[in-house]
Amino acid sequence: MKMKISILTIVFLVSIVMLSIFVANVANLIATDSDEEMIQRPKGEEPRKYNIGDKMDNLMWFLQISDIHISIFKDPSRITELKEFCDVTVDAFNPPVVLASGDLTDAKKKDAMGSKQVLDEWKHYKRVLDESGVLKRTTWLDVRGNHDNFNVLNLKSSENYYLNYSVQGKYHPRSYLHHINHKSEKYSFIAIDACLEPGPKRPFNFVGFLDEPEIDKIKKLAQHSKKLGSDYIIWFGHYPTSCILSQCDNGLREIMAEHREGMVYLCGHYHTLGGIAPQMYTLQRGGYLELELADWKDNRMYRIGVIDHGQFSFSDNQHNDWPVALITNPKHILFSMPQRENIKSIIESTHMRILAFSTVPIKAVSVRIDDEKWVQCRKVEGSLYVATWNASRYLKGIHSIKTRVVDELNRKKEVAQMFALDGSRMSFKLLPRFLLMSDASKIFAITFGVMLVLNVIPLCILRSCHKLVLMKKMERPRFKVRCFHAFIRKLWITTTISYLFWPIVLYPLYLVFG
Repeated sequence: MKMKISILTIVFLVSIVMLSIFVANVANLIATDSDEEMIQRPKGEEPRKYNIGDKMDNLMWFLQISDIHISIFKDPSRITELKEFCDVTVDAFNPPVVLASGDLTDAKKKDAMGSKQVLDEWKHYKRVLDESGVLKRTTWLDVRGNHDNFNVLNLKSSENYYLNYSVQGKYHPRSYLHHINHKSEKYSFIAIDACLEPGPKRPFNFVGFLDEPEIDKIKKLAQHSKKLGSDYIIWFGHYPTSCILSQCDNGLREIMAEHREGMVYLCGHYHTLGGIAPQMYTLQRGGYLELELADWKDNRMYRIGVIDHGQFSFSDNQHNDWPVALITNPKHILFSMPQRENIKSIIESTHMRILAFSTVPIKAVSVRIDDEKWVQCRKVEGSLYVATWNASRYLKGIHSIKTRVVDELNRKKEVAQMFALDGSRMSFKLLPRFLLMSDASKIFAITFGVMLVLNVIPLCILRSCHKLVLMKKMERPRFKVRCFHAFIRKLWITTTISYLFWPIVLYPLYLVFG
């Protein structure tokens, strides 16, 4: 009796099974259900509760810029506008710290195909910082990115210009800690350098790596911040944690999860993924935020980060887009961190708090909740504006808050965000979560496994079917779709030629087991 077996059905079922395995692994990588968060909640007391009123105490902000890509071959405005940022923007915000999270220079050849460290690009970077005087007005914390490490043999290489032309390189060739006392609180900024050694050429230098000595160093930096009595840790580096490989089981994510005072990990590198994901944010399983910043290179973006009475807020802004407004209380619901922040501080607060910045004095700041009337805010000091509120009126559900800022040039900016005081949550978009919460090594391994099976199994099935046809145990299948029939026919013929079939099948298997 002849067996009627559909090759299409067999191949389809195998593909579905492998795709299901891939999807299941990806879903597991980005799962953030509340039960898992509770399991991983750090032991100890609840997050510190603050009395949020109308004072300037317990308030600190800083700036971040990433992926500058200074080039002597393309777009000189990157350099001139960086000087504007140092001259004008930093002066308008007057932050105690500015973070430059990697890819300070472009390090590409003129044809943009090859890579090399270009000394003139590093000289431009140093000249901008020196001539603008920004180093006298704030602390500039820079760290290497993969472009800053193209073709660099090791840290002592003569082409490692980061050592002599960056701000921190001469003191800290790799990861380091910077500690500040700001008003009544202490803050630690920990830079993570995950550059490869040696630094490969373009395009092979994309994924970061932390070996065991560097992991131990990062642990010691975090422990030292505790000894200094830091109330908060701001982690920053060039690579997102998803593309940092580690030699240790207890990697960077685990270290950051262990330290409850760590609020956020700030990075760059992905460049909005060509515009597909302009806002790459997520809450990691360890309870801290990971925020990728869009590049300066093409998008001229920078970030202001704020810690206001234990609540972390931020705003990503385009260069020369004034004024800038940020609502710090009540905080945006999407970026709430139950393991790091105390919601009771917001519930018991007496004032809504808005930060407003511009290159000229601010003329008016107003705020409203939901569809209520606009309320004029009162200036407290510097850039802080407040308005009284009764938080007990908004204890249930999700509400919206909007602020309107007008400066003396009549430039206006409106910012709106959602907030909730009952523990309600909102979900991050799937693509940013996947990009930031996945693990590069696992994704590569899973993808390789899926592609291996999809390349080997169908060929084996077709060869087996050919044997069955020769033995007259099944009929040769016919497909109505001509292009599909032609494709299967070519594969079928290939599997019948042993000196083609066996190398094609065995070589991928050798890559795995050999």
